[in-house]
Amino acid sequence: MARTDNDTWDLASSVGATATMVAAGRARASRAALIQAPFADPLVRAVGIDFFPRWASGELTPADVDIPDAPWGMQRMTDQQAARTRYIDAFFAQAQAAGIRQAVLLASGLDARGYRLPWAAGTTVFEIDVPQVVEFKTAALAGLGAAPTADVRGVGVDLRHDWPAALREAGFEPGRPAVWAAEGLLGYLPPEAQDRLLDNITELSADGSQLVAEVFFSAPASRELFDAIYQRWYEHGLDIDIERLGFPGERNDVAPYLNERGWRVVRTPLNQLLVDNGFEPHAVDGKSPLAMNAAAALFAENYYCTAVRYRETATH
Repeated sequence: MARTDNDTWDLASSVGATATMVAAGRARASRAALIQAPFADPLVRAVGIDFFPRWASGELTPADVDIPDAPWGMQRMTDQQAARTRYIDAFFAQAQAAGIRQAVLLASGLDARGYRLPWAAGTTVFEIDVPQVVEFKTAALAGLGAAPTADVRGVGVDLRHDWPAALREAGFEPGRPAVWAAEGLLGYLPPEAQDRLLDNITELSADGSQLVAEVFFSAPASRELFDAIYQRWYEHGLDIDIERLGFPGERNDVAPYLNERGWRVVRTPLNQLLVDNGFEPHAVDGKSPLAMNAAAALFAENYYCTAVRYRETATH
């Protein structure tokens, strides 16, 4: 079902199910000792979509659910979650070392960094997501007896609405530097909402604030391939079509958009991140079917970026 401007969801439906999917990837990567994400598996189980615990536990294998050599699938997603988690965990550690004591997780989903990372004393972690997601995760972690490692504050608001007001009400201080994470988020916002989000982050960011963002591009030319991938998942009980959960239309490229607004940006291509963490990059080999090569080429354009806010250099 296509997205609408005011649609709603929980962790078992629509775009919310993608948060459960990436948590399943983290759980499987944690099981393989690639990362440490101890709360991922029980949180995934609590959501109740049978496919994801089966993937996280290893009951389902790549041979069961993935198309051989395809640039996207559950194993590819899991490898990417392992690399992404290491990258963003290191980013938060660096921000802590720089003295930043406010962290904002945008569309936090089942992210449990407020409970597993060693935050410095005095750190406040703001977790922003729709109310159903914030309430579910908070209750589930409490049921697990998980203790936060910072002052964790849930902010239940849709990022397409007036989230800056809700963040301030939760105690965020715009006059102090903050570290922001837009992980697995931007492609699920309408193009104009992406711009508003980045503009609001910029407005709320004191000098020295930092941001990490994941920038992915859609792959309409590879629709047939993705249909085949999702059909494979459907045969094992998962009814999801990630490509239809985004919003169509041209959107501004994140790195130059931030550069123009007073951020100093460093890009890390997805392929570089994968190789740096011991995983296979997306490669166009000339031998694979055209649809696979087209999708691989597009995935190779995806990137992560970190940015530091310098207000004196802003041009807008």
